[in-house]
Amino acid sequence: MAAPGLQPPPSAGLARAWQSRGLAAWALWPVSLPYGALVRLRRALYRNGTLRSEHPGRPTIVVGNVIAGGAGKTPVVMALVEHLKARGLKPGVVSRGYGRSTADCREVLADSPASEVGDEPALIARNCGVPVFVDRQRTSAARALLARHPGIDVIICDDGLQHLALQRDLEVCVFNDQGVGNGLLLPAGPLREPWPRKVDWVLHPDTTPPPAGTAPAFALQRGLANHAVRADGSSVPLPSLRGQPVHALAAIARPEDFFGMLRAQGLTLARTTALPDHHDFTGFTDPSDGAAPGTQMPLLCTAKDAVKLWSLRPDALAVPLEVRLDLGFFAALDARLAVLLGAASLSSPPARPSGD
Repeated sequence: MAAPGLQPPPSAGLARAWQSRGLAAWALWPVSLPYGALVRLRRALYRNGTLRSEHPGRPTIVVGNVIAGGAGKTPVVMALVEHLKARGLKPGVVSRGYGRSTADCREVLADSPASEVGDEPALIARNCGVPVFVDRQRTSAARALLARHPGIDVIICDDGLQHLALQRDLEVCVFNDQGVGNGLLLPAGPLREPWPRKVDWVLHPDTTPPPAGTAPAFALQRGLANHAVRADGSSVPLPSLRGQPVHALAAIARPEDFFGMLRAQGLTLARTTALPDHHDFTGFTDPSDGAAPGTQMPLLCTAKDAVKLWSLRPDALAVPLEVRLDLGFFAALDARLAVLLGAASLSSPPARPSGD
């Protein structure tokens, strides 16, 4: 039974409707009832063993969300990877590889085309330098990861809170500043599954209170780096771009967030281009293409977009998104991992699909 939580990002109008229980939400509420029944049935089938789940045999952390649209999971995954590396551990990452043109299980290398492995896995592999595998079935990705890299200590799953076939030891649920919205299930609201539900930790923006629930909640700070990155890896200080018009492009769930953060850095956005999340940029043409030499505006994009856009526009400047997690979160994570890594065997752990 396929996971019911894999929906395309919502339109701007629908996202606004999801923030209140207005006419649109109540009109869609009857449709959300069978969706909710499917979510509950699927969870019950995994719980009683009718649907099979599998543990990879290494401590496994799933970073996901319960809302449709972007919540900033991948930057959190990258922060976790860097933290584990700094501790001397060897993390590996598995992902579905959303938006890729291929369907097989494959390793993501630093030079893998994003179109073949997905933009987020490509970004993780290039920036973090750790083994990454993609497969629609994350259990298959985890098996392939360990077969190729048996020294992996910890597996991190980028997204997959609703992918119950993959048993996990720890769950991190990430929220954006819209929280749970109107609290209704899809399509009447943004929730992929009912909330509150059991998770190990909640991460929420430091500008908003945590959503209701009993899980320990920690604040995170999101912001753009003070520099942009060229295709060759060199940096351009963002302050050097102030006082001149720039073209900002984003193919993410909430492009206006990126544009707003650029403006907060003092940049003048003469043109903005918002594209669907995971857009592949096939046939992309910049409206300023063909301008006289020296008159073309600098093109700024997100780091996720750059892994696809650089093949078409090698002059594009990627502005990384940086996240800072509460030190209390890392302390809690380290304490739990110390127990898991010290266990005599992780080959047959108790099944924990999700939310039980």
